[in-house]
Amino acid sequence: MIFKKLDNMDTLKKSIFIIGCICITILICSCGKYYKPTETSSEASTVILAAGRHLAPGEKDGYYCSKILQVWEPLITDNELTGRPQSCLATSWEMRDNGKVWLFTLQKGVRFQDGTSFNADAVLKNFDRMKKGIKTSNFYLLNIDSFYPGLEKYEKFDDYTICLTFKQPNATQPYNMMNYGSAIYSPACFDDDGNFNGPAVGTGPFKITENNMNKYVKLERNDDYYGIPAKTKKIVVKNIPNAEVRYSALKSGEIMGVMDLDAITPVLAEELKKDNRFAVSVSKSMIIRFLLVNGTKFPFNDPRMRRAVSLAINRTALVQTLYAGYASPTVNILNYTSSYYKKIPVAYDLEKAKHLAAEVLQGKKYTMVYCINGADVTQKGEAELIAFWLSEIGLDIKIQSMEYSSMLSALRHGRYDLARSQQGMPNGDPYFIFHSFMMPQGNRNVSDHIGFYDEAASRYMQEVKYCVDEKKRKEIFDHLQDISVEQQPVIPLFNDVTIVAYDRRLHGYDAKPYGITLSAIEMDE
Repeated sequence: MIFKKLDNMDTLKKSIFIIGCICITILICSCGKYYKPTETSSEASTVILAAGRHLAPGEKDGYYCSKILQVWEPLITDNELTGRPQSCLATSWEMRDNGKVWLFTLQKGVRFQDGTSFNADAVLKNFDRMKKGIKTSNFYLLNIDSFYPGLEKYEKFDDYTICLTFKQPNATQPYNMMNYGSAIYSPACFDDDGNFNGPAVGTGPFKITENNMNKYVKLERNDDYYGIPAKTKKIVVKNIPNAEVRYSALKSGEIMGVMDLDAITPVLAEELKKDNRFAVSVSKSMIIRFLLVNGTKFPFNDPRMRRAVSLAINRTALVQTLYAGYASPTVNILNYTSSYYKKIPVAYDLEKAKHLAAEVLQGKKYTMVYCINGADVTQKGEAELIAFWLSEIGLDIKIQSMEYSSMLSALRHGRYDLARSQQGMPNGDPYFIFHSFMMPQGNRNVSDHIGFYDEAASRYMQEVKYCVDEKKRKEIFDHLQDISVEQQPVIPLFNDVTIVAYDRRLHGYDAKPYGITLSAIEMDE
């Protein structure tokens, strides 16, 4: 092991040396690979892109396809600058009875891609579908109880006005409904079970013309779109799971751009900048990266150990070197795109970490399993570095590289100690994140065996659930963020940055918090 040769170096110098070795290794791994061209569209006007996952998982998926494809639209979207609710298929909304009743006014003159009308009846049928039960997804669970907590009834006032009535006041319902919280489809594309009976049919600027599972999805401009039409007639988005292969495909001209999460690694983005044929665009991302800890067993059932791990990780060094600055270090579980985000100083204190760990481990070393997604070469380097840091506080880390599906199974069955994970924001309400990780019945708290419980956090969550005063809500969410930093239900590492890369013949290819705006891109003639 390289670490045995570094005994005379202090911890920070060792860290920098190791990070440098990791970066070189990642760069070497990216070289020498090539992308074998495959059959593509014969139409020169078709823009061919690639993503690391298939963006249209199909009929059994709760959403059928990612929002990034712009096939479906929500009632309420988000303002990319403020993170607050913004009108989409709903033009306006009104709160009544302290949030127990909400009225939504709908867009007029809108048609679904199958020619049927978008109106109150269509929206109610989407609610009927959600009432059939939870639909799993590659993106976010389609769960009416999460997006519409305590919903008692939904009804129409007229053809373009719907009313939602809740059992208790729900002051932040528009936040709950942002993006994936209010996706709307033509009722004709649902089967009796609420699954899709073919490609998703929405109101967006693109429609799906072909979906070849795990290979590509073909899109065509919706020429009847009520808003600003897409600038490109046809787009193909290929599924190329490996980042280095996507990079090679871009360099060879097989594709013209990469998009979606983890579109291109920071190291490869820096390499691409050296070629004047290509450009890179970045923005804040809705994704936060963190370490899951199995809090249902020793030593992470003790908050001192979770705190020790957090203090032992030099996030600034990690981000600046391994990620070339394409990330923002954080100890906060709430993503920095949220309008409720509180900036909290990022602490690195190895001596305090050693003291806390010693209290828990009683001077003994403890061996543990650290699970990572084997398909992500950067995760491997990151894990090596974190394992080195944690060895300084008495933890002997065994890195277990796994297929993603196997890793999920290990998490669900609690067969891990540490695991690299991530979380996005399906809507704009911080309640979703805090409930998922910090409430005893929270989705990820239960499914990932986090085992977190804090009496004050539960009390604040109960209070904020029915709070209608915006200033008070901000104060409560500040308290919850403070608790998350002190108690560390998970170990946040950094807020991600969306990085996209593209051929300079494309225009409008700008990174957004959730990828790119597909309808804005166009190609030189």
